[in-house]
Amino acid sequence: MLTLGIDIGSTTSKCVVLKDGKDIVSEALYIGGIGTDGPMSARKEAIEKAGVAADDIDTVVATGYGRNRVEDADYNVSELTCHAFGTKFFFDDVHTIIDIGGQDAKVISLNDEGRMKEFLMNDKCAAGTGRFLDVMANVLQIDIADISSIYKQATAPAQISSTCTVFAESEVISQLANGTPLPDIIAGICDSVASRTASLVKRIPIVPSVCMSGGVAQNEGVRSALEKNLGCEIKFSEKSQLFGAIGAACYGYDKLK
Repeated sequence: MLTLGIDIGSTTSKCVVLKDGKDIVSEALYIGGIGTDGPMSARKEAIEKAGVAADDIDTVVATGYGRNRVEDADYNVSELTCHAFGTKFFFDDVHTIIDIGGQDAKVISLNDEGRMKEFLMNDKCAAGTGRFLDVMANVLQIDIADISSIYKQATAPAQISSTCTVFAESEVISQLANGTPLPDIIAGICDSVASRTASLVKRIPIVPSVCMSGGVAQNEGVRSALEKNLGCEIKFSEKSQLFGAIGAACYGYDKLK
């Protein structure tokens, strides 16, 4: 059985085709979320990579901000549920998921069966999200993919105290004007995101093991800063950004069974 999961986020679109709920046949990720051509492009590429026709897909499951825009989806499922399924696909023992997306941050608590039992979300402010990192990277004129390597060079992380993206941007500009080394500024930015996220996580009892999902999970700087703040190891996968789409495809397989 082939199931397709598509996760339409605020900034990216992810699509995965699974075989029998356990083998990733193909995957695709496009910059551009709800309201763009990203979802259609990701879906088309995933199907082409799978070497099948659209009619060969047994079930289509949509998740993310734009899930209700997929008219032919068999199921529209909350990203919270799908990230739980996607995390369990890789890590059986996870009980706490930290999902930092483009526009929000979520903490999901799972029971022993891997089902969601509680969650908290911060979607009122860009600080502590992927968007915050995008803004800071633009200010510093660096590629966001380089943050992790630059972070490792820091010796004295700068203090980025503002919890507002606009004011934090001004702080970063001031740090540059004062001659603060770039790695120290980067470390301060990562610490700021980690601190903001940790305050959300600590409102739910942290039950090991802990895993990060979403695109920011691949940012080693934020992940390391968050581990220090929470005092625990955080698991992650190179496919963390695809957890929602993988979980959607897993959900579809469960429904087929």
